[in-house]
Amino acid sequence: MSSPSWIVNYNIISGALWSFVLVNTLLVAALYSGYEVFDLTSTWNTLIQCCAVVEIYNSAVGNVRSPLVTTVMQVASRLLLVIGIFTILPDSPANAHWSYITMITAWAISEIIRYYYYAVNILSEGNPPTILKWLRYNAFMILYPVGISSECTMIYNSLDEAALAVGEWYKWFLIACLAVYVPGSYVMYTHMLKQRRKENKKQAAKTEKKE
Repeated sequence: MSSPSWIVNYNIISGALWSFVLVNTLLVAALYSGYEVFDLTSTWNTLIQCCAVVEIYNSAVGNVRSPLVTTVMQVASRLLLVIGIFTILPDSPANAHWSYITMITAWAISEIIRYYYYAVNILSEGNPPTILKWLRYNAFMILYPVGISSECTMIYNSLDEAALAVGEWYKWFLIACLAVYVPGSYVMYTHMLKQRRKENKKQAAKTEKKE
């Protein structure tokens, strides 16, 4: 099934927005530190990440081939951070921790690769540049562990603030979320590894056919 024509523009715009997130966050981090980095970047980072709810719609109606379950898991885990930590707990020490920068950096690089790969893949009718394809199916092996460990660190460092600012129940809610991260991250990582193996087999078959 072909994707709707607007999907290409959506991917290009999303890639550009995440490029802004990456450059903005790294530049601010180079000039400032602690809560200043969070204060100067979190609004844009939150708004742009919240746009990812469109991913759930696209998966649900079949505009893209991404599985709905894994799409919901990824979007929900990130919304937990940008809404559950950035927005609800703006004074959390996690927001001034190095994990904020590593998390946003991992997210941004992952999304830049993903969105531009999708856009170019459609425009090239399934023949994107080799380097872009390689990044799409290999970069996650480093970026995902960095991102997920940073997310867990952010949540853990927010537990005391959650109890103080919201209530003990919110602290335990975040603890429950941390517990879900273990099986959830396994599901996500193995899903990406399966995609990588599938793509490698496809490329091997193409090579054999040419020979």
